[in-house]
Amino acid sequence: MFLRNIWYYACPASDLKRGQMLHKVLLGEPVVFARGDDGRVFALRDLCPHRGVPLSAGRLCAKGSMVDRTTLDEPQIECPYHGWRFGPDGACKAIPSLVDGQQMDVSKIRVRRYPVREVQGNLWIWMPQATDGPVLEDTPDPDHEPPVMPEVGERTPTLIERMVFDCHVDHAVIGLMDPAHGPYVHRSVFWRSEKSMYAKEKAFGPSEMGFTMLPHAPSKNSRFYKILGGDLTTTISFRLPGIRVEHIRAGTRGHVVGLTSVTPVTETSTEVTQSFYWTLPVLGALKPVLRPFVRSFLKQDGDMVNIQKEGLKFDPRLMLINDSDVQAKWYFRLKDAWDKGGGVRAGFENPVKPVTLRWRS
Repeated sequence: MFLRNIWYYACPASDLKRGQMLHKVLLGEPVVFARGDDGRVFALRDLCPHRGVPLSAGRLCAKGSMVDRTTLDEPQIECPYHGWRFGPDGACKAIPSLVDGQQMDVSKIRVRRYPVREVQGNLWIWMPQATDGPVLEDTPDPDHEPPVMPEVGERTPTLIERMVFDCHVDHAVIGLMDPAHGPYVHRSVFWRSEKSMYAKEKAFGPSEMGFTMLPHAPSKNSRFYKILGGDLTTTISFRLPGIRVEHIRAGTRGHVVGLTSVTPVTETSTEVTQSFYWTLPVLGALKPVLRPFVRSFLKQDGDMVNIQKEGLKFDPRLMLINDSDVQAKWYFRLKDAWDKGGGVRAGFENPVKPVTLRWRS
């Protein structure tokens, strides 16, 4: 089950230049993103309702351009098959094959519009309820906004790495919040090893559409944190549908924010994006070293997913234990609560209660 009426991470905003289009598959749906010459972004279902041709294979006609003897008052996407054009609202603006006297209200022909937000260098897309039939009306406005990274203002990510995992989104998210796999999956001189494991105790509480590991000192057996110096405080939050934010305060020196976004592509494919913001100059100098480390970190998770896939072929009954798997249990309860609330923010009741969890890692 993919959650609907909720914001998903689409891609870094830098992927989409002015006057260009970008095709992606999200939650099994083809989507075309377009950025007009004014910098504004819109997204439509990437299928022309006429013959099913991807609109992204056509062209983006700029506002003010002359097309078929008409000066456009907004950017429009033109289908490459018969020239049908669609505006940012998803409504059809023109069918060039029509001649005078043929009565047809082309504006009643629509493709699905997906609300988009560009925030702190990220493009977020609102995925409404799925439908197999024609879209007759515009998509309702979202009832909440996408997440905002703390203490970084309008900065854009300094470092971005992404990878596609061959698994259902649930397995990717569970791996994201699993606190016990690190010493086994992420063995590294920069991270931790099985020999460095020790008992940990962390306090959790409910937060916006998810839960938060409350402010605490970072793990002593993670060498990466030592680069940032002393007096560190870490807060880690999870939010539906698959957003993890780690906020590290380095005393009065600055902040590091890691955004991990898990977005389903299809039922068996998931894109994981790791983005970092920071205000510490020392990390800028270390960026050439950090990039391959982050890439390796993602690959280790991806490799484990491939190993897991071999076992899942036999459809085994899986188990979740206390306390190290409680966050995974919360994830499924949060999804269930979103569904029971009708897929709207006002109907959602967070099932997470304050608790302290203990595990070894």
